Amino acid sequence: MTDPYADRPVPVDPFLLQQLGAETEARAAGAVAPFSESPGAPPELLAEVWEAVASLGTTLVEASHDLAAHPEPAFEEHRSAEALARLVEAHGIPVTRKAYGLDTALEAVLNPDSDGPTVAVMSEYDALPGIGHACGHNVIATTGVGAFLALARVADRLPGRVVWLGTPAEEGGGGKELMARNGALDGIDAAVMVHPFTYDVAAPIFLGRRQLRATFTGIAAHASAQPFMGRNALDAVSLAYQGVALHRQQMPPTDRVHGVVTDGGERPNVIPERAELLFYLRSEYPESLGILSDRLADIVRGAALMTGCAVELTWDEAPAYLPIRTNAALAASWSRRYAERGRRVLPAGVLPSLFAGSTDFGNVSFRVPGVHAMVSITDPQQVSDLSLHTREFAEAAVGAEADRVVTDAAYALAAVTADFVCDPALREAARTDFEAQGGAVDVPAYFDRPDTT
Repeated sequence: MTDPYADRPVPVDPFLLQQLGAETEARAAGAVAPFSESPGAPPELLAEVWEAVASLGTTLVEASHDLAAHPEPAFEEHRSAEALARLVEAHGIPVTRKAYGLDTALEAVLNPDSDGPTVAVMSEYDALPGIGHACGHNVIATTGVGAFLALARVADRLPGRVVWLGTPAEEGGGGKELMARNGALDGIDAAVMVHPFTYDVAAPIFLGRRQLRATFTGIAAHASAQPFMGRNALDAVSLAYQGVALHRQQMPPTDRVHGVVTDGGERPNVIPERAELLFYLRSEYPESLGILSDRLADIVRGAALMTGCAVELTWDEAPAYLPIRTNAALAASWSRRYAERGRRVLPAGVLPSLFAGSTDFGNVSFRVPGVHAMVSITDPQQVSDLSLHTREFAEAAVGAEADRVVTDAAYALAAVTADFVCDPALREAARTDFEAQGGAVDVPAYFDRPDTT
């Protein structure tokens, strides 16, 4: 009998994803996120922002499709960054290239001499190797630019500054964190951006993420003639991988661990003297991410001890990502403004926490009040089994619904920014919520503790 899967993987059953989607839809029925009750920006100013976004619509959608057609991975977004810079410059606004020490980072400023409140509007534009804009960063980039350009039309009536930051390398490179370490958030009072998804959510869960590279060193020997003279580094990798797999039974549902073998030796007839694993560790809270880090370190060291190998632990070759700390006041402002475009934003707790990745905006949100709204680019009348980081999501990111989102989200980002700059009550609410959640954190030093290295 012919094996039906001899030449292809066994298909993944989408039942759980569809079931979670159906349960989410049931919880979402009638659920509405809290709306801001602060006065916000003057209605006549927001009306001009609305018209400005409408006039920019075709340009923004064309820019989104252009980025999608020319995907570039982290730190290699040279064409993408240049295209966005020229788009902003076409409206008479100077752009700083190679901003804050990164070749593909950008910055532009409205009202640079103002001493009023300052909001950063952020754009991402890196793609995933092999599958393009399967995280929809083409939509992120153009909504951020659209909001900034719409605000430029009313800049003379904004009592504060607006900074547009083009932030490279979100997909694992930590571009925002690297820019922040070089001063990108100095003088910034709040930060806003959006991310494509299958639901509209103002306060999504994003997990913190660390990297652990474990390099085992053994002793080479002939694998047949004298194996007893060796110390097998690949055995250490195997034990470490299995140790992590066994630990998953005791892991809380807020945690994730996944890893790959990056070096397993050279030839079968030589006991490998070097082997290496790379793990990603994720957790919903910074504290629990530290606990998970300690546990992984113990497992890896135990594997080295069992095999007689040495091991070197290397943490966070790219910056660690903290979980997102959503600012309640900014999220409420977002929910109100996005609803003005006919969108219904889900409150916190409706979406399963299983639908959680990681982002370097988490690090931003521990430095300044921030909102990282998720915006649906799928048909709102359907329960979708569309997943991030797939070719299907890359196709959706240039679909008709994504094109509508580009302008809807650009308006809402601009409106939230105007609300913050114009409304002292909103700023005070945002500051109070930020301080209640712990205030500003020294992000680079957060995991620099003896028990997590």
